[in-house]
Amino acid sequence: MDATANSDVQRAEEFKLKANDAFKANKFSQAIELYSQAIELNSSNAVYWANRAFAHTKLEEYGSAVQDATKAIEIDSRYSKGYYRRGAAYLAMGKFKEALKDFQQVKKICPNDPDATRKLKECEKAVQKIRFEEAISAGDDERRSVADSIDYHIIEVEPHYAGPRIDGEEITIEFVKAMLDEFKKQKCIHKRYAYQIVLKTLDLLRSMPSLVDVDVPNGGHFTVCGDVHGQYFDLLNIFDLNGLPSEENPYLFNGDFVDRGSFSVEVILTLFAFKCLYPKAMYLARGNHESKSMNKIYGFEGEVRSKLGEKFVELFAEVFCWLPLAHVINNKVFVVHGGLFSVDGVKLSDIRSIDRFCEPPEEGTISYFFYTWLMLLICN
Repeated sequence: MDATANSDVQRAEEFKLKANDAFKANKFSQAIELYSQAIELNSSNAVYWANRAFAHTKLEEYGSAVQDATKAIEIDSRYSKGYYRRGAAYLAMGKFKEALKDFQQVKKICPNDPDATRKLKECEKAVQKIRFEEAISAGDDERRSVADSIDYHIIEVEPHYAGPRIDGEEITIEFVKAMLDEFKKQKCIHKRYAYQIVLKTLDLLRSMPSLVDVDVPNGGHFTVCGDVHGQYFDLLNIFDLNGLPSEENPYLFNGDFVDRGSFSVEVILTLFAFKCLYPKAMYLARGNHESKSMNKIYGFEGEVRSKLGEKFVELFAEVFCWLPLAHVINNKVFVVHGGLFSVDGVKLSDIRSIDRFCEPPEEGTISYFFYTWLMLLICN
C-alpha cells in the first residue's frame, strides 16, 4: 500500500470514530455525514457501510439503510452485521419475508447471537401470520367491515363511571375538553364513547376522496403538523401554543399519528374527536405508520389491545385504510406524507380516483404516498 492510500485509510478511520461518537450522542444526521466521508476515502470497508445503514435506520430512512447494508454484504458476504442491518430495515418496513432471509443468514454466521435469534423468531411468527391470513382470505374479494358489526348504542355505561360522557349522538367541545383533561390524568374514556368517536370518524372518512381540496379564505391561516407518534403531551403543547382546532383555527395532521410513543390511543382519539367536532377544520392524512405491519412492530397494536381491547385493533386498521392520501391547499400546495412520484404525468385527478382502501403496498402509485425514500432508491 503506498503512502497516499495508507493515509486515506487512516483518515477514514478517524472519520469513523467521529461518526461513532456522533451516533452515541444521537446525532444521526451528523453521523451519516461522517460515515460518508469515511466511505469516500475507503469505500471497500464493509463496516462503514453497515454503520451508515444503522444511522439511516435511526432516522427511518429505511430505503437508504437497505442500500448501504446491501453494499456491505457485497464487500464481505460473511459480514453478519450487513445482513443484520438490512434485515432490521426490512423488518421496520414490514417486509417480513425479506427480513426473514437476512436474519436466517445472520443465524448461520453467528449461531449463538441472542438478538439475531429473537429477530428471527419475530420474523418467522410474522410470516406465518401473513400466510395464514392469505390462506383464509383466498377467494374472498368482498370487503368486510368490522365496523358494521359494532353498535355502540347497546354498550352500557356503568353507574360508577366518572369520566366524560356524550349525551346523544353529537360530540361537543365540552366533551372533548373534558376528554383531554381525562387523558392528562392518564385515564381513558368509556369504550362506548371511544367506539362512538371512531365510528363517526369512519363515516366522515368514507365520504371523502383520496385527495382532499382545502380552501383557506383570504386573511385566514392553516396549520400543518407532521408526525406526532403517540406523544400526547407534545400534541397538547401544540394546542397550547397554537390554539385548539376550530373553524377559525384549522389543522392538517399529515400522518404518523401513532406508534413509538406511549399515548397513541389518546392521540388518535383526540384527533378523531376534533374531526367529528369540526369536519372542515381538522384534516387527517395517512402516513406509513397507519398500517397493520407498523402498528404490530412499533407498539400501537399492543397499546390498543391493552387499553381498549382486541375489537379496536381491527377497527382502527379499517379506519386507517379510509384516511385520505393527500391534500391540496388553495390549489397551490400539495401535502403528502411520503413525497412525489418517480414518473412524470401523475395528475391530481388520478390521485382523486385512487381506491385507497388497502394496506400500504410495497410498489405502485399508492406506495409513493408512504415510502418515497424507498421508491426513489428502487427507481434510481
